[in-house]
Amino acid sequence: MAGADRIGGASLSARFGRGAVTAVLIATVLFLALPVVLTFVSSFATNWAGVLPRGVVTTANWEAVIFGNDIGADVSIGSSLFYSVGLALGGVVINLVAGVPIAYAIARYEFPGRDLLNVFAILPLAPGIILGIAFLRTYPKLSTSGVALIIGYSLLKAPYMVMAVQSSFESMDLQQIEESARSLGASWPRTFLTVIVPSARTGIIAGSIISWTLAAAEFNFSYIVYSKGTPPLSLFLFKNITNSSFLNAAAAVSVFFLLIAGVTIALQLIGHRSTGQES
Repeated sequence: MAGADRIGGASLSARFGRGAVTAVLIATVLFLALPVVLTFVSSFATNWAGVLPRGVVTTANWEAVIFGNDIGADVSIGSSLFYSVGLALGGVVINLVAGVPIAYAIARYEFPGRDLLNVFAILPLAPGIILGIAFLRTYPKLSTSGVALIIGYSLLKAPYMVMAVQSSFESMDLQQIEESARSLGASWPRTFLTVIVPSARTGIIAGSIISWTLAAAEFNFSYIVYSKGTPPLSLFLFKNITNSSFLNAAAAVSVFFLLIAGVTIALQLIGHRSTGQES
């Protein structure tokens, strides 16, 4: 009888469990994606007074945001957009140069303080606001330039790079790879740069995508450190969207969404292309 109950319970779980989990997952995704979709659609509308946007499809909102100053901004969103792209990419470059060797050392070697280094490497150094205040107090001249934003972005997003790359390194037999390459006459730097790093490209691409996406949207650190000149995109949106019509604001936010999606797809294509060429 107990066996029949177990069989019946397993049958019910197999019949309804997967469907219930799928339904919950779909509902959650739709709930989270709906505001983004509606914002994008409304950016091409002429009116959004109710729940759904109305009016004929128009590009006037996008033209006002990209080519004009109709949203009350001192600079165009285009300049702010490209400025943020450069800042975020600069942070990613620093994360690659510093984060990949740190992830390799943690995954490959046993040394005193390894666990402590691992903790500091995968935990954010400080919240953006705290790090911004520290920069202002410690480097008052540097903090007024884009260099401070690049350094801050790299420090804030470094844990994501280290975790992604470390995961790839830990899935590899690093010692055997090194010994095989060295037995063929390769030096250690050549082994690291031409054998080990390319083998961890999946983690490197994933870490780059995460680090860049989060850096491009970083607000707290940017708000504290930025003082003059072209503002990062997050500050541009914060300062100027409230001075514009809602439809122009929707177009500005949509530009940011497309930027994030475009860079993410490009980095993924680079990763897949390098995988295909190597195989």
